Amino acid sequence: MIVERSMSDGWLTNTYLVAAGPNTDAFLVDAGGPMAPLFEKAEELGLNVTHILLTHHHGDHVVDLGETLERYPDAIVLAHPEERVPGTTGDLNPGDELEIGGLKIKALHTPGHTSGMLNLLVDDKELFTGDTLFKGSVGGVRAPGSTSFEDIKHSIMEVILTLPPETVIRPGHTDPTTVADELEHNKFVRIWRGLDEEGSEPCKALGEDATLVLLGDDYDGGHKAWVRWPDGRDDIVPGSKVER
Repeated sequence: MIVERSMSDGWLTNTYLVAAGPNTDAFLVDAGGPMAPLFEKAEELGLNVTHILLTHHHGDHVVDLGETLERYPDAIVLAHPEERVPGTTGDLNPGDELEIGGLKIKALHTPGHTSGMLNLLVDDKELFTGDTLFKGSVGGVRAPGSTSFEDIKHSIMEVILTLPPETVIRPGHTDPTTVADELEHNKFVRIWRGLDEEGSEPCKALGEDATLVLLGDDYDGGHKAWVRWPDGRDDIVPGSKVER
């Protein structure tokens, strides 16, 4: 399988070019740019990009969709019905399966960071997780269209991390990982598995009183925080918004 990645400088957003091999049909996962390296690689390998599959609607993942459609004007652009953006040509619903150039792609619904977030499982080997799960971190639930802590926890623990341990995870930001690595090393997951204990430090989060359950890592080298509000609700917020 060919998997080529281009990562944007500012947002650290990944766009992927995926194909079974040279001289076949191929697809893109998201369009966050820069796209030129992927265009060049597709040409070099004789790939015919027929589809653009969107994990979710946030701007850093679709900002270069227009440029991409200029290059591939006949490409089919699919997204969850709740994640459609200008340029989307059809729906990709939870459980839908596609075959592109000999690769089988299944859409897994992983709400939390957004309500219609899709993860894309390719040939039961590689999972493109959008902003649900990162190497050593998890998606936040404060971005536009987000749902809840409970949703993202369920998506990670009951959908993603029940896949075979050797499954390669290709996140929407920065580095790849595997199911096995995240089960063992991801600090959020370790608490959810009961391997590590929750913290209980008082803090302020987003200017409000809260309990700091975990100050975890984030994909950009910073932190992401799991906090608990006085009413018992849990939340995942940027670490920069926590005062200790």
